[in-house]
Amino acid sequence: MSLSTTSIKRPVLAIVMNLLLVLFGVIGFNFLGVREFPSIDPPIVSVRTSYPGANSDIIESQITEPLEKAINSIEGIKNMSSSSNQGTSNINIEFNLDKELEEAANDVRDKVSQAVRSLPKDIDGLPVVSKADANSEAILSMTIQSDRRNQLELSDYAENVISQRLQTIPGVSGIQIWGQKRFAMRIWIDPAKLAAYRLTALDVKSALDRENVELPSGKITGNSTELSVKTLGNLSNEEQFNNLIIQSSGDNIVRLRDIGTAVLGPENEETMLRSSGTPMIGMGLIPQPGANYLEISNEFYKRFEQLKKELPEDLKLDIALDTTVFIQRSVTEVAETILISLILVILIIFLFFRDWSIAFRPLIDIPVSLISTFFIMYL
Repeated sequence: MSLSTTSIKRPVLAIVMNLLLVLFGVIGFNFLGVREFPSIDPPIVSVRTSYPGANSDIIESQITEPLEKAINSIEGIKNMSSSSNQGTSNINIEFNLDKELEEAANDVRDKVSQAVRSLPKDIDGLPVVSKADANSEAILSMTIQSDRRNQLELSDYAENVISQRLQTIPGVSGIQIWGQKRFAMRIWIDPAKLAAYRLTALDVKSALDRENVELPSGKITGNSTELSVKTLGNLSNEEQFNNLIIQSSGDNIVRLRDIGTAVLGPENEETMLRSSGTPMIGMGLIPQPGANYLEISNEFYKRFEQLKKELPEDLKLDIALDTTVFIQRSVTEVAETILISLILVILIIFLFFRDWSIAFRPLIDIPVSLISTFFIMYL
């Protein structure tokens, strides 16, 4: 007995089955992610190595080339590119589409771990192997500007106030900040004074490593009390850094202020973000895999308007980019296309049968088919 015959002879069963299909479809629809492009993890693995103070030639000859030689023996590599910059080496390896991303990353890690022996001993940690993430691009970005605050103050406000508010949006994986400057103690050394005391920059570095450290100090135990001991070893302000002892020999003490000065400033002065000469910070929302971009956008705009009301007078918030606009347009176009198709189907059926009762049956059949498809898409 065919499905159509069973449905005609047992209409109650057919109605119940259709209702179940609609129910499962509605459940699947509520769990479907909405994004502009399919979620695809390309078989791309990157290797990043940091070697502070080294120029691009040293980076290329001592880090990039040894790693490339080791990685090049991996099977399934489609393309490999690298860049050697001041202090950093970046290698991107693209594999064939039939190569599993996890397998490719493990192969690269194995080869990199073997090549570490031939790298300089004083590199900043081991090379970092990471996989390409299709969800690592920001879907919404905004800017914070001020004509009274510098980049450091803007960065501090963006990280500690605005970022904390946006981070809790459902479906948001993280907040990316562009143009950020972090506070750091910058030490300016006078070469002439350094030479006069017969010191080198390495002596200054050794003194910082030796004195600017906080070590566990244990505890003090009595008959009825127990106290934990904390040693204040970290230097925290300009005065403490300037009083740092670099060298001592008898009564002769050379402090940092004798050969230079310590000033609180930005950690990195090589990058800056401005708009019409005004300092600016950019922030982007990174979505979680499978998140609904439209729901993230709706909640973001609610909090964006609330933030604008609570901001200090000198701060200005603007939307820089919103990729969810295109998603909303696509969803709207799909709904319009389905509606037009449904109307055309009804008209064509009516022209053939000249019976409105038959023509309006697709109003039930088509929605049931479409809604039940959402459950299959969810699976």
